[in-house]
Amino acid sequence: MTRASEALVLPAHAKLNLDLAVLGTRPDGYHEIRTRFQAISLHDLLLIEAAPGTTLNGAADDLVLRAQQALEEAAGRRLPARWRLVKRIPTGAGLGGGSADAAAALRGLSHLYGLRCDLKQVAVGLGADVPFFLVGGSATATGRGELLAPAPVGLGWYAVAWPGFPLSTPAVYRKWDEVGGEGINQLTRAAFAVESRMADFAGMLGAGWQMTGSGSAFFKPCLSYRDAERAVRNLKCWTVVARPVGPWGGGA
Repeated sequence: MTRASEALVLPAHAKLNLDLAVLGTRPDGYHEIRTRFQAISLHDLLLIEAAPGTTLNGAADDLVLRAQQALEEAAGRRLPARWRLVKRIPTGAGLGGGSADAAAALRGLSHLYGLRCDLKQVAVGLGADVPFFLVGGSATATGRGELLAPAPVGLGWYAVAWPGFPLSTPAVYRKWDEVGGEGINQLTRAAFAVESRMADFAGMLGAGWQMTGSGSAFFKPCLSYRDAERAVRNLKCWTVVARPVGPWGGGA
């Protein structure tokens, strides 16, 4: 069934890695990790409606169209849609913007066409953190990041800062194989080795900031909005103040 007259506007929320441990390399070449995901209020917007053919307007995001293709294969039918993507999450920042867009595309198409597909299985094929973005909230993730256990949603606010350049996740993990890591985010050393400007950026931010994911964004937990706003007030880079958000779906 197609809800032909319906148009959906879906927020695609970013995430933070509140911690991240790399446990080693898997036989499939990926890395075993343990991390705590927290969805935050910063989000892209994805507009979707049924259409005779597929088009994507606004910011280009290959993962939206890849998600559509993967769901078409799972459903065994075409699912044409008109998309418009409004990007607010920096690309290559460790905030999960592309994965969030992909998960929103799966959820939107499933609702629009009344599908009964297992979205979790489709999501895993698109990226290790895409399954988290089907459900949101907070979760402890293991495996490549796709094995999720719900966790209490965080409190307070987050100051988020991005230096204006992306980092390649595969490059950071390859560098981890060489240099290892320690601390609350064990990819930090590898990220600094991949991109020398990261150390300068971290030094400019000062104490209390930590990297999210494989970089390049950093965040600082704060007790109040006022504290978070004060933390970013004088920074000469892209910044946002965000709050943690709870779960939004069941992923099916």
